[in-house]
Amino acid sequence: MKKEQHTSPAVGLSDEAIIEGLRNRDPQITRDYFYGVCRIAYHIYQQRYDLDWKDGLDFYSIAHEYYLSLDKYDFRQLEDRKPGLSLKTWMVNGFRFVLLDRLKDYNKEHRLQSFEERMEKASLRFDVPDNNFAEDFRNTVYEICSDVLGRDHRSSIILQMMLIEGFKGKEVAAQLGITPSAVTQKYHRLMEDVVIPYFKRYYVAPTCETAMPDVRLEVESNTKMSIPANALSFASQIPPTMKKDYSNRITPDYITSLQPNEIFVFGSNLAGMHGGGAARTARLYFGAVMGNGDGPQGQSYAIPTMQGGVETIRPYVDKFISYAKAHPEQTFLVTPIGCGIAGFTPDEIAPLFEDAVSVENIHLPQSFWEELV
Repeated sequence: MKKEQHTSPAVGLSDEAIIEGLRNRDPQITRDYFYGVCRIAYHIYQQRYDLDWKDGLDFYSIAHEYYLSLDKYDFRQLEDRKPGLSLKTWMVNGFRFVLLDRLKDYNKEHRLQSFEERMEKASLRFDVPDNNFAEDFRNTVYEICSDVLGRDHRSSIILQMMLIEGFKGKEVAAQLGITPSAVTQKYHRLMEDVVIPYFKRYYVAPTCETAMPDVRLEVESNTKMSIPANALSFASQIPPTMKKDYSNRITPDYITSLQPNEIFVFGSNLAGMHGGGAARTARLYFGAVMGNGDGPQGQSYAIPTMQGGVETIRPYVDKFISYAKAHPEQTFLVTPIGCGIAGFTPDEIAPLFEDAVSVENIHLPQSFWEELV
């Protein structure tokens, strides 16, 4: 069957002619179509992400990076797009993925402040005498963890370790098997959304004849607060799954080679068109076969992710986990399947791998572990 010829209204050319023009560095097609589409995409996301006020997130910086990422693979990603998807729509979506990657880097560099800086700006003060403050504060934190969050919830563990035990973010991260930045982000949200509002609403300072100066909460002090005798020790509150160290089961961000017993697990489509992203890597280097979109092939394993919603992926993930259990002699390196062109996020895909947490020969991306553990 002859391939349908889409025509672009932007320059009056077919999609195939546009791709060829980009590949041949045609200046008019590059200017009018590629940068024209990027300009549309930038306008769509400019207000949503407040791009005007973010250094390094101007239109040309992102558009140039996008162009280079396509040029690196001779624009083959455009040819391998999902059937029926217009070239313009695909390129707008691709621009968004580049933008989101840049936003992640921006947030790490400009938005994540150290704990001390955050607390200095938070102005969290309590007008209570020094000799009453520590115990009252600890009891209130326990109350928040027990009644609001749930004693064994990960949020409660983070708050107790940092606010009561006095651990630093990196120490909490090591205990929970997640990144320090994830702990910092989670802690900041808890302080703003839960802890500070709770204190403002429910905390009542005891009466006393002599008022003492404001007491600033010092969380990352080297002096650790002791837990009241009637409280459970923190260690006993960590669920067994939290105590385990999963750091040796994190899939590397970039995989260029494999050991003989390692298997590259990638997201695919049911048609087995391994044209872009991890699928292309699997095809070029690890034995993935064009036309085979599901299961083991060479030194790789395909999990279809392009056929619909998250629930359509679950059967294939379950099938993969069963396969991994049946092959304990192999180590399966799961890439962030579904989180590229398929358009899902780690918090949507990671829960599908809940049963994989206890399977020792399955390694998962850091972003999946942060959702699961």
